[in-house]
Amino acid sequence: MESVKKKSAIVTGASSGIGAAISRKLCGLGYEVFGFGRDFDRLEPVSTELFHPVICDLLDTNALCAHVKQIASEYTVHVLVNNAGVGYYGLHEELNPSNISRLVRTNLEVPMILTQQLMRHFKQHAGFVINISSVTANGSNPHGCAYGATKAGLASFSHSLFDEVRKYGVKVVTIYPDMTKTDLYRNADFREGEEPESYLLPDEVADAVEFVLSQRDGLVVSDITLKPQLHRIRRKK
Repeated sequence: MESVKKKSAIVTGASSGIGAAISRKLCGLGYEVFGFGRDFDRLEPVSTELFHPVICDLLDTNALCAHVKQIASEYTVHVLVNNAGVGYYGLHEELNPSNISRLVRTNLEVPMILTQQLMRHFKQHAGFVINISSVTANGSNPHGCAYGATKAGLASFSHSLFDEVRKYGVKVVTIYPDMTKTDLYRNADFREGEEPESYLLPDEVADAVEFVLSQRDGLVVSDITLKPQLHRIRRKK
């Protein structure tokens, strides 16, 4: 990293799917992007100059905080995108404690910790906290009770935090994607439908991030819901 501070962004879950698409978008907007992930072997090229992969287990809190503090000491962190998420589906009684813990820690605890670590920084620079939630946050989720609860918790955190920090110029935004063509459903017995009209693309979520960042300073688009035209899934064989 360079000693001269540059406008930067931190994106979690940046090694694939929505996180990779958001990272590409932010690089295209001129941000130095620090993408957190566990394995970047399959990542499509983003930008050799502006993208900095950070290999980190997000559940290792000490390592996570150390990385963030180092980045914030050398760069002006303008955007935090809490995108990393895991999904376990099925009857709640069939989940195990380890999976429940991983759901809660990855989908809710990590965003709260990262936001806490960077908030004083954001107050100084009128930064953005963009939380990638899910349409499941706003409804009943049989066969996905725990997952939906974590996303609802993330949305609730976003709304309360915005009211807490808006007077400092900090913008807190929640994006609610519906079924998106990613690996999120690798642990489920279903996935997105076959028709292109039945799912979102990661780049479309990234476009929503760009829309958020493009608004004038006095305007905050606090919630964005993205849905495909068709509501269909297909069962895995």
